[in-house]
This record gives sequence, structure tokens and C-alpha cells, in this order.
Amino acid sequence: MKRNPFFDNAKVLLIFLVVFGHIIQPFVEGSKEMNTLYTWIYTFHMPAFILLAGFFAKGSGNKDYMLNLAKKLLIPYLIFQVLYTIYYFFIGKAGWQADIFYPHWSLWFLLSLFSWHILLYWFKKIPVAMSISIAVIIGLIVGYFGEIGHTFSLSRTFVFFPFFLIGFWLTEKQVMWIKHRAVKITSVIVMAGMAFAIYYLPKINSGWLLASKSYSDLGMESYGGIARLLVYMTAAIMIVSILSWVPKKNLGWITKLGTRTLYVYLLHGFFVQYIRQHNLFEVNHVFDVLGLAAISALIVVILSSKPVLGLWQPFIEGKASMIKKVMKKRKSVQT
Repeated sequence: MKRNPFFDNAKVLLIFLVVFGHIIQPFVEGSKEMNTLYTWIYTFHMPAFILLAGFFAKGSGNKDYMLNLAKKLLIPYLIFQVLYTIYYFFIGKAGWQADIFYPHWSLWFLLSLFSWHILLYWFKKIPVAMSISIAVIIGLIVGYFGEIGHTFSLSRTFVFFPFFLIGFWLTEKQVMWIKHRAVKITSVIVMAGMAFAIYYLPKINSGWLLASKSYSDLGMESYGGIARLLVYMTAAIMIVSILSWVPKKNLGWITKLGTRTLYVYLLHGFFVQYIRQHNLFEVNHVFDVLGLAAISALIVVILSSKPVLGLWQPFIEGKASMIKKVMKKRKSVQT
């Protein structure tokens, strides 16, 4: 089946927002505008990314698929957990002595992605509406248990699973429904309204959007389930609104970047953590924010480049086909 450029374009946008969100995070405190931008991005960018991951999990289930997935996700997780531990030590970052099952920073996604595929084995045997309802209920309940937290990425696994499951059940035709003119017009109102609400309403604890803390830690032990349900609804509305504006046509090299987002996701932390640790940037003007956006875009492009892919392919994909191809080409030129 021909690959739909829309999905790769969406992945490029979302991976850019992941990098940009991580870069601007230190400037959120003390600035209502930066807090609004940061919170606005976090209402949807990871749920949308996870929904797309679920959409591409259609072949999940058989033994060979799961074994291959374990190699693709768990081995890179272990490798990068060690690499980030070493890197954090050398740049002097606190908390570098993390347990092997306490994911460094963004590595939680690899553990959760593997777990979602395992959960999918059972949930795809249940009727669509019931399976999604059960996943949502579980996501609401886990917040009442303080023991379910960052370790093994358990909290995020259960809280974000509904988005992965919805993505799995969606067909391409259903996804493309969001491209209707009425949806796009409504989405502008939704996105602007969300920014307005974030700016003028009391500050939202980012822990609600990160999904790694219990309701008790978030200061809403009794009514946390209701609050999380509102977070789910907000994310769903924002996902539709944002994706409705993603281009459907092939954008050439930009669309191509959408096939390399795992590299960007795993490697951008080396840039971002160094920037944070050494306080390399300041935000005093809107042009500073635009500059950080440009740097984020540059990081995405660099980490999606062939030299970077070739260098890191053995660590991320467990093979060296790109290096072998280059060596073979050089050999043929020499002879």
C-alpha cells in the first residue's frame, strides 16, 4: 500500500514540537506567555504522536513481530539508558544515577511503546467501543495509586494507552475525515480558544499533561479522575484540530524526515540537556522564541541526516546497512 505523505508530515511536525517543547521548558517559570505556549503544545503533541504510533501498529500480534519489536525497542532503551547516564555524569547533571528501570527523560516512550503492543494483544480482541472504554477507565483509575509512577514507565503506559488504542482502531479514511473544511475552520477557534484559556485561567500543573504522577502528587486526590477525563477530552479535541492542518501532499525532503523521527527522539536529548545545563540561551523577546524554534528545526534536520543515521543505526536499529552501503560504494569507486 502506498505510503500516505500526510502521516509523515504529521510526524515531522510533532517531532519538531517535541524538541521545541523540551528546549523552551526552562523558560516557562516567570513568563505567562512562555507557559501558555509550552502548555498549549503539551496538551496534544505526545498524545498525537502516540495515536500515530498506534495507527502503524496494525500488524501487531504474532510472535515474530513481538520478538522483532523487543529488539527494536528494548535493546535501544538499554543502550541509551547507559549512554545518557554517562553523558549526564560528564555534563554534571543531577540525577544521573538513575535505576535501569527508571527511564532517563524521554526514554520512557520506548518502554511504553513496547508495553502498548503487549496490551494490544488482548485489547484488539475486544469490540472497539468497549476496548477504548476499558482503556480510558484504567487510565483514570491508575492515578489513584501512588505506587504506579515513573518506574518502568507504568503510569504513562496506562494513561496514554487510550490514544495508542484509538490510533490502532482508526482507518486511513477515518483519519482523513479531519481534512474537511468545516473541521479546519472549527479547529482555528478551538486552538485559539485553548491558548486564551491557558493564558487567563489559573496555571495548570504540567504533571497532568506528562502523565507520570499520581493524583495525590498533583494535589487532587479525590477528584483526580474527573480532571484526567477533562485532560483526555482536551487532548482529543486538540489532536483533531492540529492534524486537520497537516498538509496531505508530499513535501519532498521535509516529508522524508517523517520516516526518521525515532532517531531525532532518541538523540535530541544530547543537545537539549547540554543547552539546559549550560544555560546557553535566554528568552527576552519574541525573536528569541523564533530563534529557539529555528534551532529546534535545525536539530531535527541534523539528526535526520544520512551521516547521523549511518553512525547511529547500529545502536538504534541493531544493523549497519548504511555504513556497509557507503563502504561498498567506495570500494567500487576505487576499483
